[in-house]
Amino acid sequence: MGIFYYLLVSSLYILAIPFLLYLSFKKKYKDSILARFFLKNSPKFENDDIWFHACSLGEVVSIIPIIDNLKSHKIDISVITQTGYKRAKQIEHCTLRYLPFEIFLPFWIKKHKTLVVVEAELWPMLFVVAKLRGIKTVLINARISDNSYSGYKKFSWFYRWVFSHIDKVFAQSQIDKERLESLGAKCVEVFGNIKNSSTPVVSRHYAKPNRRVIVMASSHEGEEELILENLKLAVDDVLIVVPRHPERFKSVHEYMQNYAKTKKLSYAKLSEKEDFSQNIILCDKMGELINLYAICDIVILCGSFKDGIGGHNPIECAYFNTKIISGPYVFNQKALFPSVENIKICQVEELGSMNFENLKNTKIKQTRKMEKLINEIIGKKI
Repeated sequence: MGIFYYLLVSSLYILAIPFLLYLSFKKKYKDSILARFFLKNSPKFENDDIWFHACSLGEVVSIIPIIDNLKSHKIDISVITQTGYKRAKQIEHCTLRYLPFEIFLPFWIKKHKTLVVVEAELWPMLFVVAKLRGIKTVLINARISDNSYSGYKKFSWFYRWVFSHIDKVFAQSQIDKERLESLGAKCVEVFGNIKNSSTPVVSRHYAKPNRRVIVMASSHEGEEELILENLKLAVDDVLIVVPRHPERFKSVHEYMQNYAKTKKLSYAKLSEKEDFSQNIILCDKMGELINLYAICDIVILCGSFKDGIGGHNPIECAYFNTKIISGPYVFNQKALFPSVENIKICQVEELGSMNFENLKNTKIKQTRKMEKLINEIIGKKI
């Protein structure tokens, strides 16, 4: 199975080279494509202790509390995306790499004590080669969403092979545990979502305006229009729009600028003005969402008003006890939403008649202790 899979992905890699070279000229992918698919500035890890692999920004943030409990260990981190790399670079005393594409892993992976992989990063050669090197493999924060489960089942034979190389799995919920076991996962334990234990870090302290601040957080294509068609802003409200993907900054700017002009509202980009005196502000800077949560009154948590995305993490904004409004499509966050009290879930059409003053501030119900997870990673017997 392993040899057949390796030959298959090698063939696909050769066919994809022209497209990969094309992508390497795009700012969003430049560093990651060259590192992952052409091994530019991507030497092997030198440490042999604990290796974390996380895909992108959210997964990197989620492992920080774990790494904080492993300060006596040598830590390596691999990522997939440039946003994940940028955040991981801020973690002290860690060696950071982009994870090379699968065909390179047999020649790139060296012996570690433990490999810890976050969520759905089920790269087969990552686990197969790790086990060949004698590395203990642990999958944490594992989940399978409602939408993707049917797809997993169609290839259950394939995932049984992958899971046969994973020693321990920490699932987000009981239903995730059952789904993972049906796909061949062994030693599965329900732990909850580790993002529940992450403490948001404010990197820039803005002065709180003497006005109600509403943050439209992590909006996806079409959500800005959908929400603004239904949202009724008060005269003194400050609305800050934070698109999920930076490549959309330009198109969202054009839309928001026209919207503000039509409604006779003042408008600015955060990169140009930081005084929050405008009616509408576009956050066109990365890494600002936590800083904006710290000064806002209401969060409209996007990725949830159109079916297919599955919602976003409510823990980060609930940490600041904001009022949170979410759409109903939160299937990717089922393990996190029950951990927050007073989230208002509604259809987008309900925004227009909603009395914001009647909403309750949110608070986090519980936090997840890390001892069991830490002991599993370091191999300590309880």
